[in-house]
Amino acid sequence: LTPPPPSRLQPPPARRSRAPPPASKEGPSSYTVGTMSERFDCHYCRDPLHGKKYVQKESRHCCVKCFEKFCANTCIECKKPIGADSKELHFKNRYWHDSCFRCFKCYASLVTEPFMLKENNKVWCSTCSATEGANKCKGCFKAIIAGDQNVEYKKSFWHKECFTCSQCKQVIGTGSFFPKGEDIYCVSCHEHKFAKLCVKCKNAITSGGITYQEQPWHSECFVCTGCSKQIGGKRFTAVEDQFYCVDCYKTFVAKKCAGCKNPITGFGKGSAVVSHEGQSWHDYCFKCTKCSRPLANRRFVYHNEQIYCADCPHRL
Repeated sequence: LTPPPPSRLQPPPARRSRAPPPASKEGPSSYTVGTMSERFDCHYCRDPLHGKKYVQKESRHCCVKCFEKFCANTCIECKKPIGADSKELHFKNRYWHDSCFRCFKCYASLVTEPFMLKENNKVWCSTCSATEGANKCKGCFKAIIAGDQNVEYKKSFWHKECFTCSQCKQVIGTGSFFPKGEDIYCVSCHEHKFAKLCVKCKNAITSGGITYQEQPWHSECFVCTGCSKQIGGKRFTAVEDQFYCVDCYKTFVAKKCAGCKNPITGFGKGSAVVSHEGQSWHDYCFKCTKCSRPLANRRFVYHNEQIYCADCPHRL
C-alpha cells in the first residue's frame, strides 16, 4: 500500500540539488544502504536523515524503520520483512532471509547449494528432492534413488549391498538365496541350517533327492552296489545295507534255483521260493524228478538229493 502523503512540507529544492554520497554498504540490487552525510529527510515519515542510517530505493531515501514498513520484501518462509541489515535471496520473484533458505525436508542451508523449488513455494536440496517418493530399502531404511542397483522380492526393495544373508551377513546381491519367514539366507547357510543331510555322503540335499525308509538320499548317492547306476524310481532289492538293481541282484546276490540253475530274484514269475536242505527252487521248478508233478505245497520225498512225489520212490 502507498503510505499517506507526508504532513510536512517538502524541503526547498536547494537542499536536494546535490546527489547523495556513495553507499557504505551494498544491499540487494534494488536498493542501497548507507549513512546520510547530507541534509535529506525520510521520504515517508519526513524525519531528518542526516547522520543516520538510511536506505535509497528507486531514488527515494528513507529511514530503516520506514524501509521495513513500506519497502522491504517479505520472506516467503517466515512471512517477516527482510530488513536492510539482512541478507536477501531471491528466485523467480520470491524472497527469503538467508537464514530461512533451507531444505524443506532436512533443513540444511541452501545458500550455496543446488536446490529445487516445489509446490507451496518450498525449496528442497538435490538429495531430498531425488529421494522424495522413492522406494525405501528394507535393509537400511534409506531411499533407493534413481541409478542405485537394487533387489526386489515380494514387493520389498533393498540396495544391492543391503541384500545380505541373515546368518553370515555376506552380500547376496543378485545371487541365489532361500527365504525363510522374514529372513533371507545364502545357499551355503541355508544348507547348513535347514537342509536335510544325505544318509550316504552327509552333505545337504538342496533339491530333489530320494526318501527311502524315512531317510533322505541324494539321487546320485542312491545307487546299485554292483554297477553304481542310479536306482531311484527303478526296481531294486535291499540286502542288509546294500541296494542292488535287478540285473546285479541276479548276478551277485540271488540264490540259484536247484532245478533250472537260474537266479531266484523274487520278481515276476516264480517269485515264490521253496527251500529244503540248504537248496532253493522256483515254485514252478520244485517238481518230481521222475514224473514232473509240481510239488510246491505238497508232500514229497527227498532221496539221493532228488525230489520225488510220494508215489514215484516205490517205482524206482
